[in-house]
Amino acid sequence: MHELLTPMEMGEADRLAIAAGPCDGYALMRNAGAVIAQAVLSRFPDAGRIAILCGPGNNGGDGYVVAKLLEEAGLDVACFRNHAPREGSDALLAAADYHGPVHLLDNFTPGDFELVIDALYGAGLSRPIDGIERLIVEAVNASGMPVVAVDLPSGVSGASGAVLGAAFEAMLTVTFFRKKPGHVLQPGRDRCGEIVVADIGIRENVLDAITPQCFENTPYLWLRAFPTLSNDTHKYRRGHVAVFSGGPTATGAARLSARAAARIGAGAVTVLSPPDALLVNAAHLTSIMLRKTESVADAVDFIRDRKVFSAVLGPGFGDAARICALVPALLDRHQTGEAFKGLVLDADALTAFEDNPHMLFDAAGKHVDALVLTPHEGEFQRLFGSIGVDPTLSKLEKARAAARRANAVIIYKGPDTVIAAPDGRVAINTNATPLLATAGSGDVLAGMVAGMLAQGMPAFEAATAAVWLHADAAKRFGPGLIAEDLPEMLPEVLVGLGLN
Repeated sequence: MHELLTPMEMGEADRLAIAAGPCDGYALMRNAGAVIAQAVLSRFPDAGRIAILCGPGNNGGDGYVVAKLLEEAGLDVACFRNHAPREGSDALLAAADYHGPVHLLDNFTPGDFELVIDALYGAGLSRPIDGIERLIVEAVNASGMPVVAVDLPSGVSGASGAVLGAAFEAMLTVTFFRKKPGHVLQPGRDRCGEIVVADIGIRENVLDAITPQCFENTPYLWLRAFPTLSNDTHKYRRGHVAVFSGGPTATGAARLSARAAARIGAGAVTVLSPPDALLVNAAHLTSIMLRKTESVADAVDFIRDRKVFSAVLGPGFGDAARICALVPALLDRHQTGEAFKGLVLDADALTAFEDNPHMLFDAAGKHVDALVLTPHEGEFQRLFGSIGVDPTLSKLEKARAAARRANAVIIYKGPDTVIAAPDGRVAINTNATPLLATAGSGDVLAGMVAGMLAQGMPAFEAATAAVWLHADAAKRFGPGLIAEDLPEMLPEVLVGLGLN
């Protein structure tokens, strides 16, 4: 269940499910209420008084179903609302089926209860929570009492994960059929607690009509495209990666990228070094090859003549003017040759274009098979200008817009890394760890992407795989991680996925 549905797409899934039968809208609502009630009974069997806060829409309808079922199970339940469901709605049917008292929200006091079920608003909320509802959200959060959220904690945007005014801090969130972007984008992800995705009777085939383009980044998304070895392979068939090194005092980043490219499976990796850094690099390299390059022509000739499949430019490189000369040449197939498939730009290679991003974007319009950019937040804002600072756009929307503008796969890094392709596909990573907040980890990620590009993996799949594997390697190592540890963990990660 790796597809993520926007609130609009989820509404369409409901509509298609109701049209196809056998469940009508109220049957789906009863099914939703049943799975929420079961989750409450299994996780909070000793709960005392339970407050159910009901909104005016279908989320509130789910709340009335839950209230009825929990009362029938012998629990002490009280419902609160400010507005009755609208006439003719499924929520009105649910409210009519619940025969217990319903109080005004103004009369709710957190200290009178041991558990709150948040059924105020679901993923479709588009306005800030205010008034009495905001006061209640803030009071409940301050009390520390457990909250079970229906669909999404009220106040979290299902489309962006943004907090609209205020939002509950849930211990458990029960959603239906598929997660929404707001479940996995920050800060919404942190507000959800444990997430349960429940089957309420919506058939999988509704996705055929919806054709979602947003996904949670899991191995299911890219594992089938992961390169495999044939019995007759040789090192250059496994792909040759070139990594550009900086000067003598800034060579480590390139070696981290090179080591990662080799560990992820590239058959040959060469560090392209300026003359004054050759001895430093030679002292630290064994299986990684080394080549002196003094000019753009040197680099392009090597890539063409030695059939380099992909390259990494940026980590520790430092020379912005040379980057601006190298990138157009590397993206010109007439210069690099048919074998060269992909270029990964990271760190200094992104900063070099911040004053003239159109130079990069114009070159990318004629690029080889794959261009991958790996900005963190600051680099993204500097490179993509108005897109990066637009407060109306979610991180997902920013990444998509940037991918289209740059004609590149974008790895928009952070605790909720978003990977976007120019064709509109986007994946949100959910296995991140703060252990990756260490110098050099981004250099490793860039090398991993290049290593998989060199083995023939498509750019979007290579980027999503690299992001997931990068995080998994960090989590497997645990506390004390430094960037040098990440490539050495990759064999264990790959074996764990059955890729031995």
